[in-house]
Amino acid sequence: MLPLTGERTLPGVWHENYWFRRHEVAYLTALPLARGARVLDAGCGEGYGSAMLADDGADVVAADLDPSSLRNVGDRYPLVRSVLANLVRLPFGPGSFDTVVSLQVVEHLWDQDAFVSECARVLREFGLLVLSTPNRLTFSPDQEAGTAPANPFHSRELAPQELVDLVSTSFQVVELLGVHHGDRIRAWEQEHGSLPEQLLSSPSEEWPEHLSGFVTSVEATDFVLSPDRPEHALDLLLVAERGT
Repeated sequence: MLPLTGERTLPGVWHENYWFRRHEVAYLTALPLARGARVLDAGCGEGYGSAMLADDGADVVAADLDPSSLRNVGDRYPLVRSVLANLVRLPFGPGSFDTVVSLQVVEHLWDQDAFVSECARVLREFGLLVLSTPNRLTFSPDQEAGTAPANPFHSRELAPQELVDLVSTSFQVVELLGVHHGDRIRAWEQEHGSLPEQLLSSPSEEWPEHLSGFVTSVEATDFVLSPDRPEHALDLLLVAERGT
């Protein structure tokens, strides 16, 4: 298994399960948009999302700048082709893909404008971009726009309108959805307080039983996506179309 550094989440790690499921729901939302298409998973990380897309019928190329991640993809996910790639200078020709999926990646990039331009370049006419990122307003509520994030792995975090503005330079935005806690997590939080705050407040070996037990039970279905009140969303998921 890849090392858990804090830069990415991994499947099968019990104390990461909340964060993993929160990432997984974005890939599940992307499945029908990628089914049967030639897909670039830009910033694939461990590769579990690329495998989900491939298992659902997409022809997937997984791209990442980390060689260890790509070795993991090759070892674990035989349906996925992997390519070492700088996401702001993609090694693909114009119109190479029907869909670009890039989930929980853009906040890590040092040149987000170049990345969006590259996504547009490698997409065919009317191809789709599916992009997700933490909502700066809830993920880092004390961070002001334009200031360095507290997370050392993030370059720039985005609020909803900032994400729309970034993508609109090269795409027509089709939909902006927010990821929110569903009923089961909200009910737990009413009794115990904010789940993300408790997960971050102490090492997992110090978690009380009510916290550790609940974390291991979280599923992707415990999150909901909605176009309403994106400023209150945990994460943002944007779908955009490349024009002519």
